[in-house]
Amino acid sequence: MITGAHVILYSNDADADRAFIRDVLGYPHIDAGGGWLIFKLPPAEVAVHPAEGEGRHELYLMCDDVHGTVAELTDKGVEFAQPVTDQGWGLLCTIRLPGGGDLGLYEPRHPKAYEL
Repeated sequence: MITGAHVILYSNDADADRAFIRDVLGYPHIDAGGGWLIFKLPPAEVAVHPAEGEGRHELYLMCDDVHGTVAELTDKGVEFAQPVTDQGWGLLCTIRLPGGGDLGLYEPRHPKAYEL
């Protein structure tokens, strides 16, 4: 019935963020026309957290070695809005996107649903 999920990042500079995902993160992509790139994401999972008031949605990239990934991305000129912190459930940091937005990156300590 459902065959996939489509994630949308809103950006103040979509071209710069598309170039970042294409060139820095190296995600494969298709051009849907006019430079409108759609990227293949790594395996994914979804969690539902309780919220007070209106809910919100967040996107986090996951990795097996956050310190190694941060070092590799730093060598590519990536800026981080938040350094690596221990959250108990994993090690978390925040990538600053060229368009001004932030993107979470973490090394999970919890079981990964995408490995099912």
